[in-house]
Formats: sequence, structure tokens, C-alpha cells
Amino acid sequence: MALGATPRDLLGSVLAHGARLTLAGLAVGLLLAVAVTRLISNLLYDVAPGDPWTFGAVSLLFAIVSLLACFIPARRASRVDPMVALRDQ
Repeated sequence: MALGATPRDLLGSVLAHGARLTLAGLAVGLLLAVAVTRLISNLLYDVAPGDPWTFGAVSLLFAIVSLLACFIPARRASRVDPMVALRDQ
């Protein structure tokens, strides 16, 4: 913001970076989960090993938590006066 970015630009940049990391993590996690479900299928209670609703619900929950974890600090950072932040360094 000290170099001319608006609070909206800062928030968008942080959320875009967080969304990319979230999607990469979800892709790797889903691939590993599909591979591991066959190994732990006898431990699953009342859920089929390849249940798409379970994979979708858990992925959606992780995505929401991840984006909130990016949004809350980014919103706080966008409200800080740039001069105050630069003086503290």
C-alpha cells in the first residue's frame, strides 16, 4: 500500500495467492485420499470408500477454512496505515 496499491488490490492479491495454494493442496490431497481409501476401507463406518459426497464436503470445508485463514489477516493488513507500518520496521 505504501507503493500505491489500494486496500482492495492487497486483499485481492492475498486471496488469489491463497486460492492457488488451496487448489494445489486440494488436488494433491484428493489424489492421495483416493489412493489411501482402498487401504483403510475396512475402517470406514457407513461410508463407501469412493463416496463423492464425502470427498466434496470435506474439500469444500477445507477450502472455506483456508480462504478464511487468508481473508482475515489480509483484511486487517489492508486497514493498517502504511506510514505506521513502515515506521514500525
